[in-house]
Amino acid sequence: MATQGPLPGRYHPRLIEASVVALAAIWLAMLLLGRGALDRSIDEALYAGGRPALILVARVFTFFGEPTILVGAGFLVAAWLWYRRRGRFALGLLLVILVGRGLAEAQKYWIARARPTLEPHLVVVKTSSFPSGHATSSMIFYLTLALALAPAGRRRLAATGAILLSLLIGTSRVILGVHWPSDVVGGWSFGLLWVLVTLRPAERLFGGNSASRSKQL
Repeated sequence: MATQGPLPGRYHPRLIEASVVALAAIWLAMLLLGRGALDRSIDEALYAGGRPALILVARVFTFFGEPTILVGAGFLVAAWLWYRRRGRFALGLLLVILVGRGLAEAQKYWIARARPTLEPHLVVVKTSSFPSGHATSSMIFYLTLALALAPAGRRRLAATGAILLSLLIGTSRVILGVHWPSDVVGGWSFGLLWVLVTLRPAERLFGGNSASRSKQL
């Protein structure tokens, strides 16, 4: 019986291709149209200045999307997979996570979009604004793990949870006043695009079919 990869086999390749094109178009739209009137109005509406409880909740979600923490967690997951004698698969997942993160950082330096002007920023930020590193990294990290490691019967639920968590993490960055909404949407779209483009080729290249080996985990 044929085994199933991290992306459900019933999804037609053309659907994946159409999704990639749509996500690239969204990313480009967020780049070109960001910082406009709609971006500013949403930014001001969600900003949590003067609301300590909302600030605390947003900071908690921001913590779970901190890129340096996710990179560290990626190495821990890879070490665990290596211990389970799935070293090549661990390397593939780590490359998906690290290269995706690196490309997001490169976009920041290349585009160099200024942060929102709302003051004060409710967390410390040091880099440029587009795309949101938290939105990008959380989408790549959590969705990659959900699709690659969850048992086949629970993969859809795991992917839904991963995307929901990334949505909350990205929204927290707008609430804290450090990102435009377009930064966050751009980060989500790039992160999802990256997973769609790289995860299945990485699994095929490095081996370790997640569905056929899920009982070993």
